[in-house]
Amino acid sequence: MIERAVVLLLLGGLLLGVALVLLPFLTAVLFAVVLAVATWPLRSALVRLGLTRRLAALLMVLLGLALVGLPLLATTPRLASRIGEGARLLQTSLATLPQAPPDWISGMPVLGKRLSLAWHELAVEEGGLRRAVDSYADWLMHGVLAVARGLVDSMLQFLLALVVAGTFWASGDTLGRVLMDVVQRLGGAPAVVALQAAGGALRSVAYGVVGTACFQGVAMGIGAGISGVPGAMALGFLVLLLAISQIGQLFIPFVWGGAAWWLFRHDAAGWGAFMAAWGLLLVSASDNLIRPWLISRGVEMPLALVILGVFGGFISFGFLGLFTGPVLLAVAFTLLQAWRGGGSPTVK
Repeated sequence: MIERAVVLLLLGGLLLGVALVLLPFLTAVLFAVVLAVATWPLRSALVRLGLTRRLAALLMVLLGLALVGLPLLATTPRLASRIGEGARLLQTSLATLPQAPPDWISGMPVLGKRLSLAWHELAVEEGGLRRAVDSYADWLMHGVLAVARGLVDSMLQFLLALVVAGTFWASGDTLGRVLMDVVQRLGGAPAVVALQAAGGALRSVAYGVVGTACFQGVAMGIGAGISGVPGAMALGFLVLLLAISQIGQLFIPFVWGGAAWWLFRHDAAGWGAFMAAWGLLLVSASDNLIRPWLISRGVEMPLALVILGVFGGFISFGFLGLFTGPVLLAVAFTLLQAWRGGGSPTVK
């Protein structure tokens, strides 16, 4: 018993040491796992075309840098400054709000008179809006700095995750066989099916989150470009980042709403209305239509369970919980089905 206790203590110390070594890179490693699993079909297609595994991995890393890394490096510094400029412009616009609203507001049927009165109450010197703007000026600037720091941190985490994902793409077949063998020894066939279901759930959520965010970002950029809003590419990239973060979905209406407000301020009421409608229908509302469809393509299990995993995981574990939440529920659902003898979810 003493010998076994010593062996267990040594094994526990070894596992603790490994955990401490990997802890600073835990986020990047987990994100790399998400990248590798989500893009594994593309990597397999490159290998089938005759590329070696290392060459396919190198090509995938370069492709990731070209599609995300380089735009991130090029856009993040300007995006941070544009966020600061936008915050200062919003603060100045609210502080110098004219007492009389634009003609297109006062001329609106039914609501025009009420909106004009509300505008006048907000714009007067004694109103609460200007005092509120002054009191929250420091908070607003600190928030802008926090956003800029978050963008830089996200850029570094992505680049590190891309490097780690490259090792997974290069040696993923060997790692997969080892993992499958370990799971087979520990839990038998049900555990293997659960592992496959976890991969399917991870891939489906990645497709749903990233695919929807890309659509929203592209839609924002196109709409801003058509309307003549400056910095259309930066606005689209900002929407992409907000959509991927999920919690940032709440701030996406402020992006296209700010673009519409800028158009209204520059006497382009028609284009402002177009930008508002475009943002509401194609940027914000598309999240509720495209994401469920993309998520449902990864694994045949109840979509409501996947959605609960996405939001519950995000609330509990942050951004990576978007992926780990559905994976945990998929594994639990698979094992439950196997225990009941009713089969397991089919991985696509």
